[in-house]
Amino acid sequence: MAFLGDSVLALSVTAHLYPRLEAEHFGAGRLTKIRAQAVSGPACRAVAEQLGVPELLRAAAPPGTPPAAAAIIETERVLASVLEAVIGACYLSAGFERTQAAVVEAFAAQIDDALERPVDFKSALQERLAQRGETVTYDVTEQLGPPHDRTFAVAALVAGTPIAHGTGRSKKLAEQDAARQALEGLG
Repeated sequence: MAFLGDSVLALSVTAHLYPRLEAEHFGAGRLTKIRAQAVSGPACRAVAEQLGVPELLRAAAPPGTPPAAAAIIETERVLASVLEAVIGACYLSAGFERTQAAVVEAFAAQIDDALERPVDFKSALQERLAQRGETVTYDVTEQLGPPHDRTFAVAALVAGTPIAHGTGRSKKLAEQDAARQALEGLG
């Protein structure tokens, strides 16, 4: 269900954005980044929390559920997967048009945020360094926490030298954080 819901979520946001954003003006690459941010793991987690999914999952847990299992409910990956599964189920039950309307309404804040404050520090850093003939690579320096609640530490490297460090709940988020730190350091 999560696989189906992920596709319905992406199509719903795409169908909402495409006619409103003058696709020819924005270009496919920029539209893809806006959509990716609007339906990202952190965005799905925020919507799931807004809809009360963690509370519903806790209420549905069998008595005596161990604390470690209960903690998994709070993770981004679980909340995103559950939300996507619900979207998939809604699609099968109510069809695309009704599901799309509900998805766009639920993700309105994430869509607006992606439009107003696009987060792609990695591309911005790469473009900035390319002007100087340099490239950036990223190296995972540390992984903390259990598999269901991991935090990654990443170094942004130019010519093998660290220029910034970042952390995040996924490698991609840690790389974005390192790129943001590097951009701030470059002024």
